[in-house]
This record gives sequence, C-alpha cells and structure tokens, in this order.
Amino acid sequence: EAEAATAAILLHDIGHGPFSHSLEFSIAKGVNHERIGHRLMREMDIQLNGRLAMAIDIFKDKYPKRFLHQLVSSQLDVDRMDYLRRDSFFTGVTEGAIGSDRIIKMLNVVDDNLVVDAKGIYSIEKFLIARRLMYWQVYLHKTVVAAEQLLTQLLRRARELAEQGEEMYCSASLLFFLKHEITETDFQKPFSANSALYHFANIDDTDVLYAAKQWQHHPDKALSALAKMVVARKLYKVELRNTPFSIEELSGKEKLFCQQFPELANYKEYFVTTSSVSNNAYRSTEESIQILYNNGKLIDIANASDMLNTNVLSKNITKYFLCYVK
Repeated sequence: EAEAATAAILLHDIGHGPFSHSLEFSIAKGVNHERIGHRLMREMDIQLNGRLAMAIDIFKDKYPKRFLHQLVSSQLDVDRMDYLRRDSFFTGVTEGAIGSDRIIKMLNVVDDNLVVDAKGIYSIEKFLIARRLMYWQVYLHKTVVAAEQLLTQLLRRARELAEQGEEMYCSASLLFFLKHEITETDFQKPFSANSALYHFANIDDTDVLYAAKQWQHHPDKALSALAKMVVARKLYKVELRNTPFSIEELSGKEKLFCQQFPELANYKEYFVTTSSVSNNAYRSTEESIQILYNNGKLIDIANASDMLNTNVLSKNITKYFLCYVK
C-alpha cells in the first residue's frame, strides 16, 4: 500500500503537457491532464505486468482506504505541500514556505478520512495563507499571465495554419497535435508509434521553444511576430484589475495597436486580448480540512481557527486582465 500510494502521488500529474497548466487545452483541446494521466498510468501498468493496479485504484479513488486518495488529491494533498515549498524556493517568494514535515507528522485518520491533530492547526493556517499569497504573487502574477497568453496565442495561430495545410516546421509529435483535432477517444486507442498517447508522451517544453525559433521565419506575419516575442521574451503588457474591461477599452487598445503595427492590423486579436483569472485558497464546499481534538471531536478548520478569515479564504476572487503589445 505504501508503495502504491507513493506511486500514485508521484504519477498523478504525469498527464501534464508542455508548460503544464499554461497549455493544458492548447495541445489537446477538451482533454484535461487527469484523464491523460490515467491513460498513461494504465499503459505503464500493462508494461509493468499489473504492478500499478493498486496505485491506479488509489489515483481514481476506487481503493477501499479513501484516505490514501486524499493524499493524492484533496485540499491538503502532498502535491500542494510540495509545489508551495518548491516554487517558493525557486522564485524567492518566501511567503510560500510552509512546514510540510510538521503537517505530515500531524496527519491522522478518522473514519477513513485524513484529519489533522489539533496541535497542528497553526501549520494548517500558515499553509492556507501561503497558498493564497503564492497564487496572487506568483502563479497569477501579471508576468505569468502575459507569458501564458503569449504561448497560447502562438499555438492557436500555429494550429490554424496547420489545419489550412500550411507547412509547419516543428517536431513530428507537436505537428501531430497541430494538424489533428484530438479528443479523449483518441487517447483511448491502443498505444503505438502513431497514437495520440505516444505523441503526447513525446513532447515537452523543448518542442514548443524549438518550434518558436523555427516559426520566427515563417511567412505568416502573425505567427512570425508571436514567435519572435516568445524567443526574445518580449511579453505582452498587462493591465490587471477587479472589474471586466469594456468593449470600448478593448477597441481602444486594438486601434492603438493597428496604428503602431499596421502590417499586423488584420491579426489584432492575437495581440490584444482580455480574459480573467480566479482563485480561492480554501473551498468550503469540497471535502474540508478537519481538526481532531483530544476529546475526539472533529471541527472544520474554518470554524476551529481563531486567526483565519475564512470568508476571505473561501471567496472565489476573480481578476480581469487585458493583454496588449506596446
């Protein structure tokens, strides 16, 4: 069980494609990484003669001991503890540093559910606050938003050209996804050298960056300009605020863009775009984080904590952004 749980934890994000969440639906439209990950684990299980069967059951929440799945996916799963510490270290944003060792030591099991011993409540409070701060200071920072949008628009234009029959210089596996409308059904087909699963497993960040270098010289003006921006790290300018941008504001930015770059006026939708990002640190509607007291009583962290403003942490905060070239 310990080996299977460890395997499920380590493999649960194996279905991510290049640049992780940023391009989740740009490579294979409408197919999320959990479903692709499950398919990859099934294929690995075949090659390992069934040794991953228990890990897959834990991953899919079909194993009798449900608390093992909660280690893989929950509001206090191992993945969240890992990425907060790792991303805090590599970005230098110290607010993301959490006491994951302490949290793990404080974990307990009651009625087949993960709970936290009461003496670990302050570590949980810090964990939730750190998650909120990391999302708005790192994961949803306007520079990250700009880079993600630029990559998304690059692949969007590349896909349109590939579907029109244009010659696209890139790796064979990336070209496979640009030329074909891949669905979840395609991922269920038997594994072979020309299957969607094979090509997906064969691409990573390098494929996209290599393609961008090649596409700098493509005759299509929009693709070439977007590729040059990616290679030169010349990101969109971003305005981020709490209210949506009006049609007039968007039109104003488009007009300025067309005046500055008349040769790209017909492609303005790739260079001026608006959308939104949202996040909440604690979802009160999902499986809650339960605090276990010495008398055996369980209390939701939202009610047990005397420090957290759970209304703020639970509220889904949405911010709107406008990306444009200047």
